[in-house]
Amino acid sequence: MTFLENLREQRWDDHRYYHHSRINQSLHFLSAISFLCSYVLLFVSPVAATLIGWIVAMVLRQIGHFFFEPKGYDDVNEATHEHKEDIKIGYNLKRKRILLSLWLLSPLVLLIEPSLFGLLRPHHDVLGWLNNVSIMWLALAPAAILFRTIHLFWLYDMMTGIVWAAKILTDPFHDVKIYHKSPIQLLKGELFDPMVNRF
Repeated sequence: MTFLENLREQRWDDHRYYHHSRINQSLHFLSAISFLCSYVLLFVSPVAATLIGWIVAMVLRQIGHFFFEPKGYDDVNEATHEHKEDIKIGYNLKRKRILLSLWLLSPLVLLIEPSLFGLLRPHHDVLGWLNNVSIMWLALAPAAILFRTIHLFWLYDMMTGIVWAAKILTDPFHDVKIYHKSPIQLLKGELFDPMVNRF
C-alpha cells in the first residue's frame, strides 16, 4: 500500500468509526478552523497559537468525542465501542484521557517549579506564568505526536507511524473539507451521518 493509499485508509477509518455525530463533526469543523489559525499564528505569536490550539481547538475537538459520539454498538460498521477502541490507530479515548490529564496538570508544575528545572525563565507575574505554560504546551503537542508515531513503528511498521503523523498534522485542512456542511446538516435536524459516501 502506498503512502497516499495508507493515508486515505486511515482517514476513512477515523471518519467512519469516530465521527458519526453531526455535533461532533460540527465541533471538528470549528476546531479545524481554530487549528488553522494556530498554524498561521505560530509564525507571528507562538504563545497565542498555543493557547488557541490547546484551549479552543483541542477542547472543541475532544468535547465532540467524549460527549456527543455514540458509545453503543455501531450498526453501520458492525462493531462494538470496545472493538473500535482496541483497533484505534491514534489516540483512543483512554490515551486521550492521559494526554489531556498531562495537559491540564502541566501548569501546576510551574507553580511548584517556576523554572521547570532550569528550562524556562521563572515567571514573576501572571503573564509570565501564562507565557511559560504556553511554552510547555507548545512542546507537549509535538512530543505527543512523536511518542505515538514511534509507538506505531513498534506496534505496526514505520509507514503506519509516518502516515498517522502526517494525518494528524493535516487533519485541520481535511476536516474543513469534509465537515464544512455538518453545521447546516445539524440545523436541518440530521443528528447522525448516514455514512453512505466514502471520501
